[in-house]
Amino acid sequence: MKLYTVSWQNRPLVCLESQPGWLTPLPYETMNHLLMDAPDHRDQVLARAAKGRGEFSLGDVTVLAPIPHPRQDVICLGMNYRAHKAEAEQFDPAAFTREGQAVYFAKRASRCPGPGAPIPGHFDLVDSLDYEVELAVVLGKDARNVTQETAMDCVFGYTILNDVSARNLQTGHKQWYFGKSLDGFAPMGPCIVTREEFAWPPAQAIRAWVNGELRQEAVTDQLIFSIPHILQELSRGMTLQAGTVIATGTPAGVGMGFDPPKFLKAGDVVRCEIDGIGVLENPVE
Repeated sequence: MKLYTVSWQNRPLVCLESQPGWLTPLPYETMNHLLMDAPDHRDQVLARAAKGRGEFSLGDVTVLAPIPHPRQDVICLGMNYRAHKAEAEQFDPAAFTREGQAVYFAKRASRCPGPGAPIPGHFDLVDSLDYEVELAVVLGKDARNVTQETAMDCVFGYTILNDVSARNLQTGHKQWYFGKSLDGFAPMGPCIVTREEFAWPPAQAIRAWVNGELRQEAVTDQLIFSIPHILQELSRGMTLQAGTVIATGTPAGVGMGFDPPKFLKAGDVVRCEIDGIGVLENPVE
């Protein structure tokens, strides 16, 4: 199943793609309300909607981020593909060298731009704007003390997140929060694909282009720390609430990995793609 948040006649709707290209509205005010619903009831609602023919087409709506306003900060994994770890350490060894343990950080995402929405460059603050295509995991129930064997039960689905980064702010501080969290730095979309559509853990091709140039390409099962590992480790002493978004890391090919670096500038277009989910494309302004 694919679930969207869209704007139709100037009002937001949560919808299920019940037929290819056709949407059926769901009885939820926001995607957060859907994710917080009791799983058994939510499954019944989705099953009924999946039988519909759709009330309007994708072409008649504006697709927003599936979760325009996350309930809490996005949880992110740093350097979770080996080749990206190597390029990050080459760019700034003091800022990026970590050994043996997963690197977690939070990303403020008070508003997530959807497909086609601009990425603000904040060029009054930023001289090294970068992109990072990532598979984002969306939880559909609270997770506490889960095991790698039971972690799958907590996952509702997946979407694409562009972990936009201000490298000068990220490396200039002893933590990454500021450089990852400027307004508009979490483009997301185009939809949430439910867990059962993919293998576990998912092994989907992931790519990013800038102005038509392929920059990043990998498969999502190449993570150093897998999704089951992440959920087991984080849920040991911390409850991960339904609606939590976890960005699992980015492959090699980000702007800082080139010599010289290829950072973003106004007018650039970043295209992120994961097979089975779709395309998230945003211009930089």
